[in-house]
Amino acid sequence: MFVLVAVFVVYLSYLLLQYHQKRQERLKILARFKGPQPHYFLGCINFYTPFPSIEIFDILVDCHREYGKDVGIIGPFNQLQLEISSAENIEKVLQVKTTKKSYPYDFLEPWLGTGLLLSFGEKWFQRRKMITPSFHFKILDQFMDVFNKEADTLVAKLERHVDQREFDIYDYITLYALDSICATSMGVHINAQEDPNNEYAQGVKKVSEYVFRRIFSILSQVPALFVLYPYARDQARVIKRLHDFTNSVIETRRKQLELENKPEKHDDFSKHRDTFLDQLLKVKIDGKPLSTADIREEVDTFMFEGHDTTTSGISFTILQLAKRQDIQQKLYEEIDTVLGESAKTMLLTNSVLQELKYLDLVIKESLRLVPPVPFIGRKLVEDMEMNGILIPAGTAISLNIFCLHRNPAVFPDPENFIPERFSDENEIKRGPYDYIPFSAGSRNCIGQKYALLEMKVTIVKLLVSYRILPGESIDQVRYKADLVLRPDGGIPVKLARRS
Repeated sequence: MFVLVAVFVVYLSYLLLQYHQKRQERLKILARFKGPQPHYFLGCINFYTPFPSIEIFDILVDCHREYGKDVGIIGPFNQLQLEISSAENIEKVLQVKTTKKSYPYDFLEPWLGTGLLLSFGEKWFQRRKMITPSFHFKILDQFMDVFNKEADTLVAKLERHVDQREFDIYDYITLYALDSICATSMGVHINAQEDPNNEYAQGVKKVSEYVFRRIFSILSQVPALFVLYPYARDQARVIKRLHDFTNSVIETRRKQLELENKPEKHDDFSKHRDTFLDQLLKVKIDGKPLSTADIREEVDTFMFEGHDTTTSGISFTILQLAKRQDIQQKLYEEIDTVLGESAKTMLLTNSVLQELKYLDLVIKESLRLVPPVPFIGRKLVEDMEMNGILIPAGTAISLNIFCLHRNPAVFPDPENFIPERFSDENEIKRGPYDYIPFSAGSRNCIGQKYALLEMKVTIVKLLVSYRILPGESIDQVRYKADLVLRPDGGIPVKLARRS
């Protein structure tokens, strides 16, 4: 018995020594990154407490305000995490050839698989090369009629709010973006704007909520414990329904393309557009087509990344235009000058949108002030030098784009909405990593041109029909952390019909 106790004491002492040595290594790194003082065993446990999503966002932003651009945090059991918002270090991370998403992204894998968003290494390179042609401008031009049609539906749905009390426009934008992404990615019309309770629309919303909940719950991050949570079973059921829907669309479309060179007439599918799904069905690797599972994970990834982010981008642009009536009026005057009397009925094309120079400035400034994806997570695959010290492989790094875009040395008066800061004269004063609303480097957002086109069509369609006024509670809007940046309580606005 004495021997067993002695062995246990020796082993425990060994573990404590290992823990202490590792902690000293972490503290050495932390000396080059300002941050909160960690508890010996619990580290900075307050950063891992399940706060409401608004408080999580505020804590992360306040962390940079208090400690500076690059912050080091030691979590429980010596976990090292770096919170980075300096352009120099963000550039280092984003320029690494092989990177891996940080652990929170793992919780998306049951839904998205290991598609373009979550894959790394050779699979990522193969998928990126395979998917890039799907976003060629000729393909994107085919989507313009979808954006126009769905934006017209949005304008019609908003008619009920003209000259009424304030309302939340965010939910309307969400349904619009979901309709647009379904039509362009799969060729399927789910009519979410007509039926907000659509099963697919609700399923996407639920999965996003479940994933976010898990990210900020330490116990549910452990797979063996997560299955004990009630919402784990519901998440599995919802994901199965989403997968079943996508699988059915893929198989139906595959059979259509096998029967004829051109898709046959079908109520649910586009007859004239070459959708994202069509592109994937035509791809062959080593002479073999992609499996249904391979295609589904890319389509689901596009669905996830393509509707929430554009919803956020459009909604926060509307928020800024409602608050700054002078900027909204200047933009409306440009639209009226370029488009003329046919503005409400004409089909907006890429070439027409390129003539709206001030619109481009407004969109860029909106994405600076409120980037839809405010944080990007990475996990180092190899050691990296940063702030004069070697950061070990396996370290989790959060790139804070929200704070990067508020660097007063690059963007004077950073909290103010000033579209002119993106004019040709001003743009040359910034570095390539000072402004990255769509990330940067090899893993930048593949759908950024798609998103910008959709944003521009929506803003133009709304402004030619309505003057967007601020709701009484618009100054109370707060940002909350989620898979994308969202407004707490929505975007409160009023509408007045334009003559």
